[in-house]
Amino acid sequence: MGQVLVKAALSFKYLFAGESNLHKIPSPSSGSIISPQIKHIPKLSTSDLTMNFSHLALALLSIHLLTFLHSPTVDAADALYQFCGSQNYTANSTYDLNLQTLLKNLTTSATNSTTNFGFAKTIIGSVPNQISGLVLCRGDVNSSACSSCLSQASQDIQNLCPYSRDSTIYYDFCLLRFSNQNFLSSTDNSQQVFMWNTQNITGSQAQYDSYVNYLMNSTSDYAAFNSSKKFGTAQLNLSKAFPETYGLAQCTPDMSESDCASCLNGLIGEMPKWFSGRQGGRILGLRCNIRYEIYTFYSGVSLLSLTTPTENNAPAPAPVPILIPPITNPGDKGKSKPSTGTILAITIPLVLAFAAILGLCICFMKKRKSVLTKPLLNVSNPEEIRSVESLLLDLSVLRVATINFAEENKLGEGGFGAVYKGVLPDGREIAVKRLSERSGQGIGELKNELLLVAKLQHKNLVRLLGVCLEGQEKLLVYEYVANKSLDQILFDTDKRHLLDWGKRYRIISGIARGLLYLHEDSQLRIIHRDLKASNVLLDAEMNPKISDFGLARLFGGDQTQDITNRVVGTYGYMAPEYAMRGQFSIKSDVFSYGVLVLEIISGKKNSSTFESEATEDLLSFVWEHWTTGTITEIADPSLGQNYPRNEMLRCIQIALLCVQDNPADRPTMSNVAVMLSGETVSLETPSRPAFCIEKSGIRAGYFSSTYTNMGANTDRSSTRSVPMSPNEVSITDIEPR
Repeated sequence: MGQVLVKAALSFKYLFAGESNLHKIPSPSSGSIISPQIKHIPKLSTSDLTMNFSHLALALLSIHLLTFLHSPTVDAADALYQFCGSQNYTANSTYDLNLQTLLKNLTTSATNSTTNFGFAKTIIGSVPNQISGLVLCRGDVNSSACSSCLSQASQDIQNLCPYSRDSTIYYDFCLLRFSNQNFLSSTDNSQQVFMWNTQNITGSQAQYDSYVNYLMNSTSDYAAFNSSKKFGTAQLNLSKAFPETYGLAQCTPDMSESDCASCLNGLIGEMPKWFSGRQGGRILGLRCNIRYEIYTFYSGVSLLSLTTPTENNAPAPAPVPILIPPITNPGDKGKSKPSTGTILAITIPLVLAFAAILGLCICFMKKRKSVLTKPLLNVSNPEEIRSVESLLLDLSVLRVATINFAEENKLGEGGFGAVYKGVLPDGREIAVKRLSERSGQGIGELKNELLLVAKLQHKNLVRLLGVCLEGQEKLLVYEYVANKSLDQILFDTDKRHLLDWGKRYRIISGIARGLLYLHEDSQLRIIHRDLKASNVLLDAEMNPKISDFGLARLFGGDQTQDITNRVVGTYGYMAPEYAMRGQFSIKSDVFSYGVLVLEIISGKKNSSTFESEATEDLLSFVWEHWTTGTITEIADPSLGQNYPRNEMLRCIQIALLCVQDNPADRPTMSNVAVMLSGETVSLETPSRPAFCIEKSGIRAGYFSSTYTNMGANTDRSSTRSVPMSPNEVSITDIEPR
């Protein structure tokens, strides 16, 4: 079956450009699906990579000079094109119901995702009524425009392709496809639509085509290799002979770098056939798309700012070969040897050219490689170098993202420095921890956080996205979590009602899973050592994410505990063996977890250390009610009676087991996970909690005085560092507001 091309002239609205006459050519006919062959382009050469580094450097230098365009608003009534399959379903059938569920889920997932915003794919139902779907919003559109476009697409596709089992629809700002065939695992960029501006460029078309090719290759490289959203934009500043030209390239975020590059290069290879000399053109595809225009058609700053490859208006000339005179045979008579001047005339330009190329490479690679010369890295360990290189971010990018660390972007202040909210050029929201120069978190601890946390991948842990080490700056970049930290909701009388029992139980279980991963399931055994409410962040669905691993301690082999001369943590959450003797283990985190669970259930802080002696601490308060049979009275009043009593009692008993004085009596987090998983597992009877203060016995001063006495009796140096923090202040706090 040959490829069917449909050619039609029509009027189409381009963003910011009024009316333009365009041509649209879908790759298949509307009644069939024909996938054109994608040409696989070889990997970039070293010179190409060097040029791309220059593009990135120029973009970073010019990005602060550009002003943001307004966010586009979608005119969703104008669908660019649709493909309708030949197979149909019947109204109100199982397939129809599955389709409605799919369309709703895709829109919700794409607009609420914190990792791949604007993209979603899913499968609903089972064969023969199984349906696969995919949506993608353009990388520069905001949440409302994305949601509006996808909602309109869900309606239009059913009107334009009524009862079709396989349909695709394209808009300026989004695309949607569903099918009774599972296409989600394929990277085939089928169902392409070719569109171009009917106006030709003035001047040399061949020269302009070469510039456009340079622009689109640079933009595609950025999208494939420098953006987690697989999205890139670029501005090419041309000479007076041609107008400035703007390019955009995008792949679906689930594609690998190589697949994305191959897909985009395949589209670029089609451009000369359709767009030669044109003022603009685009190719839409299911997995990747490209577009260029002589006006800005996307919002925000260009992610790349490029200049012409040559200083004049002509295309780059072919390299002139260096002519070297033949070497004269000393035995040949009548022939003279090359003079010293001739040799120098040949050698010096070669040396200078080599030095210039080397200098350019060093200049473009300096920021990316400079960290390798720091003592942070063990250069003999290639795996370590690769891990850090993959995390490197440029300081200028982070300054722009945080508006030069503006005060209004500050999310919180901890013992090691401030945390700022930022937005990267590709639209990702981030939290930047700016470590202070006098921070106690030195190179060793920073290295822990970089090389350990980056390897941790769990839904209940905050993810480290990047790091910047330039000059005196030490910046850690984390994913931005939509909601505030747990303490800012749990202990706020006006907001705690947002946490019903279902959400609290999910938070308790999620924290347990995160700790279990750190202790047992990750490749490296990690002890948090500062688990508390302010170090638990909540995403948009109130799912917990444990943050701040700057205090994490790496263990190797079968080692299960250690002793530190540098006790770090927060009063009220520290296990007694850690606070008094500096001895920590996974059971230290278990103790902190137990305290945190009791706080979540009661809505009260365990802050006896900072309040008057007349005030009970939380552990004593809970134990008193446990022993008198009135344990349900500790429940947060905001819960009312809307909670399962047995489930709450079980959580309280688990928490009391976690805060027992003897570490050997405390369960491991794997035991806790099993105990939380069902009511069939019997629970042991807890013993008196550590630091339990009876009303007639020891008062709140016991904690600090005991710690001081035991510290004086140890054989370690009295000058040891003890950076404690109160419950309200974290040493390295990330608290999105």
